[in-house]
Amino acid sequence: MSIPTVKLERDGVIIERSKVDYENNLERFNMRGFKLVTDKVKDVKKTSEDKVIQLKPKKKKAKKK
Repeated sequence: MSIPTVKLERDGVIIERSKVDYENNLERFNMRGFKLVTDKVKDVKKTSEDKVIQLKPKKKKAKKK
């Protein structure tokens, strides 16, 4: 008989807690910034090269001697 657990993430760190502990302290976990880990893969938007803005060269500063 295994204890059901949930995975929580904050700032890229994943922790694992029991489901009962999570449900009892849900407000505390949310207040501290923990979110449930989802196994969904985020879609990456492709940018077109037409929207790339060329930067202007920086002005050179005169050196003090």
